[in-house]
Amino acid sequence: MKATKVVSLILMLCIVNSISAQKYFSKTGEISFLSETPIEDIQAVSNSASTVFDLTSRKIQWAVLIKSFEFEKALMQEHFNENYMESSEFPKAKFSGEFLDPSSLNLNQDGTYSAEIKGALTIHGVTQQITTTATFEVSNGAIKGTCAMKAKVADYGIEIPAVVNKNIASEIDINIAANYELLQK
Repeated sequence: MKATKVVSLILMLCIVNSISAQKYFSKTGEISFLSETPIEDIQAVSNSASTVFDLTSRKIQWAVLIKSFEFEKALMQEHFNENYMESSEFPKAKFSGEFLDPSSLNLNQDGTYSAEIKGALTIHGVTQQITTTATFEVSNGAIKGTCAMKAKVADYGIEIPAVVNKNIASEIDINIAANYELLQK
């Protein structure tokens, strides 16, 4: 009887440990965006986005400081922060969502897995609901997550002056990538 209780306790501890071992994070996620028009392409990248996901709770989150985006031209970066994104007032962009079916991910086995994610994207103080597909590549225990989405500038209350509205696309392509690590307790 004692042996059965000990074995049961060990099994329960193993299950709890494997469940809690499903949190992954990165502090060096990359978020890039592209505004493509016939007149001009504007692109920027940040390599300091934070992200975490938990397959047990099905939650995933991203956050990036707006001022961390780097542009090819310093003047573009200045206009982006001061005139369009008003990064002093709205310092962060973030996404908070959940996996619709996390069972499609097998992060313990090499391969490429896709998962649909639904959640709230907040840019410039405005939150919109979005659904997108994320891809996770597992290779030798390393996990890389990628995702692409589009955001309409007007949906996020970002005003583009008439004098430059042909230089900035009405819909921006956003690409996200992170090399995830297992969150150790």
